[in-house]
Amino acid sequence: MLELNNVEVLYSDVILAVKGITARVPQGQCVTLLGANGAGKSTTLKAISNLIRTEDGRVTAGSITLDGTNITGANPVEVVRQGLVHVMEGRKVLRHMTVEQNLVVGGHMGSGREAKERLDEVYSRIKRLAALRDRTAGYLSGGEQQLLVIGRALMSQPKLVMIDEPSLGLAPLMVEEVYGLLSDLKASGLTLLIVEQNTRVALELADYGYVMESGRIVLEGPSGQLKSNEDVREFYLGLTVEGERKSFRDMKHYRRRKRWLG
Repeated sequence: MLELNNVEVLYSDVILAVKGITARVPQGQCVTLLGANGAGKSTTLKAISNLIRTEDGRVTAGSITLDGTNITGANPVEVVRQGLVHVMEGRKVLRHMTVEQNLVVGGHMGSGREAKERLDEVYSRIKRLAALRDRTAGYLSGGEQQLLVIGRALMSQPKLVMIDEPSLGLAPLMVEEVYGLLSDLKASGLTLLIVEQNTRVALELADYGYVMESGRIVLEGPSGQLKSNEDVREFYLGLTVEGERKSFRDMKHYRRRKRWLG
């Protein structure tokens, strides 16, 4: 459904943030981008949706196609019309509006009747939002806000949803609820591209993963293979080959060793 071919991204015509990455997201599957802060994961999503232009960034090489249509540098509104929605990091709710008003904004491209039907579908799928429909969005918990921005994305009836750091800053029970929702969406046939630092939960849901470092893809494979890969287990899951959690001191040493070897 989504293909990136040798994509490079430049900020302010100076900073090369993404360096020739090639990746694909098959229809109906979940693909995850993994890596530490600054690896280029969020920049990659912004390049796909072209929200990167708001940060003086642009795709300077390569191509991005959605369902065979070239969307490289396309107007973000057109990207949404093509069926791709980007849920950005930071739970960007409209804070002074109610939950329901936030959802209605997400369905603004449809008619009034369509928006009402989509609203009912979202409430049916995310029952917690139905109970909070009159609550001001800024007063929701972090987990509730994350459910809201996902629900708002669903209002446009997307083919593919890209979600940036859905578990960031959430309590374990809310992480479980958010990923339970994502699992249900995947089972319903929705295609997902997820950026995560929580490698463990991401690989439980994903079919395939790409590991990024310094703007490049350094490792890729089916999620099962990545979970059993020694480098991934040590560097991203914090586990030794024997399955024991490494200490923070060991992890710092490992990161330095990786940098030296790189």
